[in-house]
Amino acid sequence: MTATAIASPTPLGPELEQPLLAVEAALNQLGDALARRDAAAIEQHSAELHQHLARAVQTFSEAARTGSVPAALRNRLVRAGGLLAAQRETLARGNASLDRALDVLIPSEPTGLYGSGGKAERRSTGGGSFQA
Repeated sequence: MTATAIASPTPLGPELEQPLLAVEAALNQLGDALARRDAAAIEQHSAELHQHLARAVQTFSEAARTGSVPAALRNRLVRAGGLLAAQRETLARGNASLDRALDVLIPSEPTGLYGSGGKAERRSTGGGSFQA
């Protein structure tokens, strides 16, 4: 056998680097869109991020089965996951804030339970109330 036939397998660094770079770029673009509050860009970059994450997870999973994920890339993936969690939290807070604002602007229907003053809230079914 020749020396080239016994050569060690090629490192997976470059194969793992590309999907990770794509995830990091998509996270940065999404962060910028969130800061600008650009709904169209948020939607676009979220979809791109989803695709890149799926590819990266698949690539890293295959590499992890062979035990060949370099520590530096693993750490970068963990940092990207942390950034993703932070962006999710930002979106969740924004949604909660929007929900509260909508509740103030568009009150919900009475539930038939007690209101804030302790009195029962009732819906009128006959078109009005009777007084004695």
